[in-house]
Amino acid sequence: MRAGIGYDIHRLTPGRALILGGVTIEHSHGLDGHSDADVILHAMIDAMLGAAGLGDIGLHFPPTDEQFRDVSSLELLEKARSLVHSSGYRVLNVDATVVAELPHLQPHAERMREAIGRVLGISPAQINIKATTNEGMGPEGRQEAISAQAIVLLKESE
Repeated sequence: MRAGIGYDIHRLTPGRALILGGVTIEHSHGLDGHSDADVILHAMIDAMLGAAGLGDIGLHFPPTDEQFRDVSSLELLEKARSLVHSSGYRVLNVDATVVAELPHLQPHAERMREAIGRVLGISPAQINIKATTNEGMGPEGRQEAISAQAIVLLKESE
């Protein structure tokens, strides 16, 4: 078995949809980035790639590559899952923590787990999404950004 950890942060900006965990969430601001800027999935992708020894998200999906402009991070997650699978591993479980003052994310966690599970080919029960605030501190606390951390456990394919 191999474990990997991932982290991502993106600025909040008006005029963009807020997409987290593959789910569009009603909010006044969205995350700024080359793709849909889904920090949860980006952290998971980095954790998966790291656990498999395959580098990071920027290596495989560089922000300078126009084919990834505004792409759904669910598509990037599928590509990362395929890379991990090709290297002889499969995902056992994923645990993620999202840091955001607003919006409240717990009401959306089940839909996130289902969307992620469909792409990874695992049960939503093998995926955990936690949300917390930053108690008004830092860019997340000032509602300037949302960040996420994820850990993934991989098992060698049989």
